[in-house]
Amino acid sequence: MESWVGWLLLLCCHMFFFHFSFSHSLCHPHDKIALLQFKTSHTFSFGSDDATYAVATYVECSDMDPKTTTWKNETDCCSWVGVTCHPISGRVIGLDVSCSDLFGEILPNSTFFYLSHLQSLNLAFNKFYFQLSYLFGGFVSLTHLNLSSCIFEGEIPSQISQLSKLESLDLSHNFWLRWKERSWKKFLQNTTFLKELNLDDIDMTQSSMRPLNQSTTLVSLSLSRTGVWGNLKSDILCLPKLEQLHLSDNSYSPNGQHLPSLSCSAASLTVLDLSYNYFEGSIPVSFSNFTHLTVLDLSHNIYLNGSIPSSLFTFPSLTLLDLQFNQFSGQIPNVFPQANNFEKLDLSHNNIEEELPSTLSNLQWLVFLDLSMNKLSGQIPLSIINLQYLVFLDLSHNRLEGPLPNKIRSLSNLTDLYFNDNLLNKTIPVWCLSLPSLLKLDLSYNQFTGHISVMVSQSFEFLYLCNNKLQGNIPQSIFTLVNLRQLCLSSNNFSGFHNINYNFPRLERLYLSSLGLTEFPKLAGKVPMLTDLDLSNNKLNGTVPKWLHEMDSLYFLNLSQNLLTTPIKQFSRNYNLQFLDLSFNLLTGHISSSICNVSSLNVLLLSHNKLIGVIPPCLANLSSLSILDLQRNKLNGTLPSYFSMNGPLRVINLNDNQLEGILPKSLSNCTKLEILNLANNQIEDKFPKWLQTLPRLTVLVLRANKLYGPIPSLKMKHGFSSLLIFDISSNYFNGSIPKTYIQNFQAMKNVIRYKVGELYIQPSSNASVYEFATVIEFANVTTKAINMVFKKIPKSFIIIDLSINKFEGEIPYVIGELHALKALNFSHNRLSGPIPQSIGNLTNLESLDLSLNMFIDKIPIELTNLNFLEVLNLSYNHLIGEIPEGKQFNTFENNSYIGNSGLCGFPLSKNCNKIEQQSPSSPSLWREERFEFGWEAVVIGYGCGIIFGIGLGIFVLFSGKPEWLVKMVGGGIGNYVK
Repeated sequence: MESWVGWLLLLCCHMFFFHFSFSHSLCHPHDKIALLQFKTSHTFSFGSDDATYAVATYVECSDMDPKTTTWKNETDCCSWVGVTCHPISGRVIGLDVSCSDLFGEILPNSTFFYLSHLQSLNLAFNKFYFQLSYLFGGFVSLTHLNLSSCIFEGEIPSQISQLSKLESLDLSHNFWLRWKERSWKKFLQNTTFLKELNLDDIDMTQSSMRPLNQSTTLVSLSLSRTGVWGNLKSDILCLPKLEQLHLSDNSYSPNGQHLPSLSCSAASLTVLDLSYNYFEGSIPVSFSNFTHLTVLDLSHNIYLNGSIPSSLFTFPSLTLLDLQFNQFSGQIPNVFPQANNFEKLDLSHNNIEEELPSTLSNLQWLVFLDLSMNKLSGQIPLSIINLQYLVFLDLSHNRLEGPLPNKIRSLSNLTDLYFNDNLLNKTIPVWCLSLPSLLKLDLSYNQFTGHISVMVSQSFEFLYLCNNKLQGNIPQSIFTLVNLRQLCLSSNNFSGFHNINYNFPRLERLYLSSLGLTEFPKLAGKVPMLTDLDLSNNKLNGTVPKWLHEMDSLYFLNLSQNLLTTPIKQFSRNYNLQFLDLSFNLLTGHISSSICNVSSLNVLLLSHNKLIGVIPPCLANLSSLSILDLQRNKLNGTLPSYFSMNGPLRVINLNDNQLEGILPKSLSNCTKLEILNLANNQIEDKFPKWLQTLPRLTVLVLRANKLYGPIPSLKMKHGFSSLLIFDISSNYFNGSIPKTYIQNFQAMKNVIRYKVGELYIQPSSNASVYEFATVIEFANVTTKAINMVFKKIPKSFIIIDLSINKFEGEIPYVIGELHALKALNFSHNRLSGPIPQSIGNLTNLESLDLSLNMFIDKIPIELTNLNFLEVLNLSYNHLIGEIPEGKQFNTFENNSYIGNSGLCGFPLSKNCNKIEQQSPSSPSLWREERFEFGWEAVVIGYGCGIIFGIGLGIFVLFSGKPEWLVKMVGGGIGNYVK
């Protein structure tokens, strides 16, 4: 009996616990209602129109997964995707709806905030927009909160500091969120369990790091792109438990600062990212204390210099060292130990010299090696090529020489191999073309000779053999590479192109420039996916074949520098072309208005031809046209009368034609315009004051037209504030030099140290504008008395040229505020008064021409402060007194001062002690007539490569040509500018 009762009691207990557990597996009804309301109040956005958001989302969310679609009223919410419940109470303690493509504001009255038991909340990569609600501070049980990339905006509410149990907080990539000092300080004081904090892209400029003390529990801290660097102290690197620290891209001021020198051991740090700042100077010795580092990134600081400390290469745990885009010099230390863990080593874009160290062969686990864009010399050692785990190897753009090693042991994993832009010679070894996994091979711009081996790997997707001295017929095996996507054979001595049976089903880019082709290759129907075709600098003549301008897959077509005589007369509306270059040909006739059928056209280059007639008016309104270059033709008539409002045009270059009439005011509709060059035409008008409304205008060249009258004062506060080149020379302007313009030239006032990727004026474009050599003479300006052609216009190339006009009166004293000026030319005018002393403040000035005016008085002694001045012309004025001596003034010759009878002293033969200093009544040789100009150096880049030519024509006022210019022209402008 007692046994039966015992069994009965046991059974009852089991049933009780079973019923209790089962009944509480259902989620709490209040939480279910809150979740369903949250679901119904947020729709799906179906993509994003925010580019930054889209990129971040793509990285983190390969596929959007709307988790809330599984939430059904008739099912248990604890079974819903992204929902976690407490096993006993059934309350929702975890919610993850990240990457769900949700859209809409989380309103203060939302039942979502009733989920008071939440311990983990992840809303990342949705689009909630609007203000971050203070009610998030009510989730007091939270230990993990992720609101990354939700497009929240405004100030982070102080109530966030109530989340005292937080161990992990991620607010990153909410670009319009800001955290002010008071609430930030309170947050750090209250969150004593915090281990992970990610605030990337949050505005922290008003917050200091003082509350971060040595007692902090932080293990991972990420403050990239927060603007916080000015408020940091070096002891942040010494926090006792900190293992990962990300501070990249924080210095928004280009003035430079030094890496912090440490007084601690920094023993706990394993990941340190200080990339994309403006650090300068050398790496402190104290960085050798980071002995536990696995990742060190000091890349893209531009001004870090000196030798690379050898200790960085001996850290036992280091797997990644990235020092690219700096100015490190000297030799790579030959200290790599046999026991190391290196997987990635990037020292590219520096000034590292000498031969590769032998101990590089000890990096047995190396997967990625990039030493490109340095000054390495000597031969490529066999030991490096035999690193068996290498996947990526880039030694391009150095001075490596000699033949490649003939034999290798194993590079079976290598997918990317770049030896281009060196001095390598002899034949290309068989192994280069037959590695089993190789997808990308670039051997271009070397001195390889001989024939190509017939052994070509069938895995190739990218094959660049251009710009060598290869010869003979191309092996048929190259033209059967069914996986090939890019092929460059330009600038070799190949033959037999017309008999080749092309078969490239996946080919996207084909570069065959500078091969002496006299006929178009027969590509019709054999390259169905071709997007980029370069046949430039050949001997193609006659008419462009019909099949070529019917290839609707083409985006990029370069036929420049040939002998073509007949332009494409009919363009199909199905043509998807974005980039068309027919410059430097012999094209005659009119520009067909059917070009406007190509609605996708982004860049049109028809310069240096013999085209006649008017510019088709439709080009001014083409919906996608960004760059229009028609310079050096024989176009006549007027400019198109109407440019559409907010059109895409960024560059208009009509230099050296026969255009006449007035400047259409509708040009002011082109609010994106950056470069306008109308030089050397017959345009007759007053100065177009409405140009001041163009906020992005960087280069304005109106030289050598029939423009007249005074320059009107500016009416807009920020008019012309972006200008870097202002050339209105050789016109009929009169009146005084416009003081208000000089005061508004804001971009000319500050000397900026640009980051590597920001050094040049590069008008943005959707097409591959900068991938090919194309000389576009955007600006013809006077400086250094020579004519130069640059691949790109440096942003530091800042010029004002008002020469050969009828300006009068004094030079405004405010000229001395334009500290970034490189060249100033006021010559051939009627300017008077003394030379302003303030010109001595222009310490970056390299060329100063004030000749043929009526300046009086002495040459200001302040001009000797111009330490970079290479060209000075003060001739034919009324200057008197002794010529200042010292610094650059000791280098100038007589022709800098001729025609000033009152001047004396070196370098003139007149002794100041023996002449009477007086101002002559008039400059005996002053004259008003216009001058013609002498020689012109035009250098054109050929072949493939990331090149965008920009010509800058410079007037010749002197007969002497500096040695550096002769070398530049003789060796190619690319060698000089590179």
